[in-house]
Amino acid sequence: MEPNNVPPYEPAEAISESQSEEILQKFDSESRFRNRLIPVYDRIWKVIAIAMSLFHLYIAGFGTMPATQQRIMHLMFAMTLVFLLYPAGKKSPRGRFSIFDAACAVASAAANLYLYINVDAIALRNGKIEKVEVVLGIIMVMLLLEATRRCLGKGLMIIAVCFAAYAFCGPYLPGMLHHKGYTLQRIISQLYISSEGIYGTSLGVSSTYIFLFILFGAFLGTTGLSQLFNSFSISVAGRSPGGPAKVSIFASGLLGMINGSAPANVVTTGAFTIPLMKKVGYSGEFSASVEAIASTGGQIMPPVMGSAAFIMAEFLGIGYRDIMAAAIIPAILYYLALWSNVDLRAKKLGLRGLSNEEIPSAKEDFRNYGHLLLSIVFLLYLIFANFTPYYAAFYSIIALVVLAMVRKSSRLSGRQILDCLANGARCAVSIAVATAVVGIVVGMINLTGLGLQLSGMIIRLTGSRLMPTLVLTMAACLILGMGLPTSAAYIVAGTVVAPVLLKLNIDPLLAHFFVFYFAIISVVTPPVAVASYAAAGMAKANPTRVGWQAMALGLVAFIVPYMFVSTPGLLMQDVWYTILLNFATAAVGVFMLACGIQGYWKTNMSWPVRVLCIAGSVLFLDGGAVTDICGMFAAVTVCLIQAMHVKKRKFTNTSA
Repeated sequence: MEPNNVPPYEPAEAISESQSEEILQKFDSESRFRNRLIPVYDRIWKVIAIAMSLFHLYIAGFGTMPATQQRIMHLMFAMTLVFLLYPAGKKSPRGRFSIFDAACAVASAAANLYLYINVDAIALRNGKIEKVEVVLGIIMVMLLLEATRRCLGKGLMIIAVCFAAYAFCGPYLPGMLHHKGYTLQRIISQLYISSEGIYGTSLGVSSTYIFLFILFGAFLGTTGLSQLFNSFSISVAGRSPGGPAKVSIFASGLLGMINGSAPANVVTTGAFTIPLMKKVGYSGEFSASVEAIASTGGQIMPPVMGSAAFIMAEFLGIGYRDIMAAAIIPAILYYLALWSNVDLRAKKLGLRGLSNEEIPSAKEDFRNYGHLLLSIVFLLYLIFANFTPYYAAFYSIIALVVLAMVRKSSRLSGRQILDCLANGARCAVSIAVATAVVGIVVGMINLTGLGLQLSGMIIRLTGSRLMPTLVLTMAACLILGMGLPTSAAYIVAGTVVAPVLLKLNIDPLLAHFFVFYFAIISVVTPPVAVASYAAAGMAKANPTRVGWQAMALGLVAFIVPYMFVSTPGLLMQDVWYTILLNFATAAVGVFMLACGIQGYWKTNMSWPVRVLCIAGSVLFLDGGAVTDICGMFAAVTVCLIQAMHVKKRKFTNTSA
């Protein structure tokens, strides 16, 4: 905590686009693509990317294609683009792709096209695999692992290799890890020609819902809606104490529907919010931690959540509308906690907001881009009218393009539309590769029965007791999610540890939301905190300290998932009056937790009062009637003590 007499920081220089880009590429593997290609090479990848987007738009709106073949085409486009856009190493050319890159792109296209052409013949063979398919399958798996390394880093690739190796090494392993082992042909059959491996459900979600929503986000960003979000956030929150930190929270939540990646959200909003936070007096570490945790929350904020939310809907077999409704209260609690923390800290340090001269007028931006909000309203209407997200995303893209043409300020030229199609496909390829490579993990778990073994081991370790099981599950999610994109982290954790919670008769929605939250929060959790590192790079702060500070600010995100299990009303799984009561008590608990963390309410808190405040918040967050009453007593006691301190201070000042 900074002392009360910390002098304001000098105005920080704005973070340029090139600096933001450099920081993002340093900490986020997905952003290390070739972005300054020689014109002829630039045209080649853009033609392929535009073809990918047009293919998905055609299938969504006008054509039909069997699910397996659509997944094959989706992965073929994605892998081709990865090898053309992502260099193999630091010494690889950046302005062009090499012969090796082109060879890998052609080989991956060939392996996918063979499967696309022969998918019906393979199905008639009932899983029997030919020698040529074994060779192509090996090539496909190796190329997929290499594509994963290039665009997602080594972490996910190593996890996939370990699970594949486990299928071979089963006969040589001790105890409960022992199994009979499988031949190369059987493993390739599972991964390459079955629907339980690379071309499984996860890739199916990427090839439908996720791709179109990413494309929708690309159009939103280009039409100018992101500018409206930024100016609106500054005008609403900028004048209040510590305003720039609140702007960061507001803008990051809104921009979450455009940037599906927490690190990308960090550099997009952090480029202007971090310098502003430092300017009004927040430390660099605190500024970076606010941006990191606020940007991470964009993936749990309805209406357009992160890609993992669509995968969860498919895993559970329920509509995305139900997932979105369940996420509303937790998202509000998450951002209420952040807002309370930065507001209390600003008042404790006596920080100002932005002056009227420093706040841009949102009226002009609303006049220029406000009509684009109708596309989001239309999207929500379609989702709540029970149309599929696939249908809703397609027609929302069409509506957005039509709305953009209404005003000159938002009108898209032909080149801009083509750029949106190309950039949307480029942003989607990393998720396509991630969902494909976790198919290796899922396929090996299903083949070897490892999931049941791990579930049984955790149950035996915890003695079937709920709280220890939840703690172990949380730890597993955070460890499995280190350095992985959210979608991959959720799929791996959901496959490995969600069955543990289901064995304890926890409702599937509650169990998967528990896993979902910790898969998301893993991006700000040390030691591998990608979002925190990106924010620290922008603020020139210590990344480890930023990670721990972000954890403290986002502490409610570590508590709320436990509340799901004891208080289903927070996920809309109860009658309306119980839901309202659960929300009200949880909101009070969240505010008390922020007061305890910051050590401030009306005036500074002593340590005993802080401890009482945090204890009261935990009682409120438990959700039971008895604990709520005890929490109320704690809250009243804290209020009385702080009121006495305020009165005493006023009396002392008056006497002086």
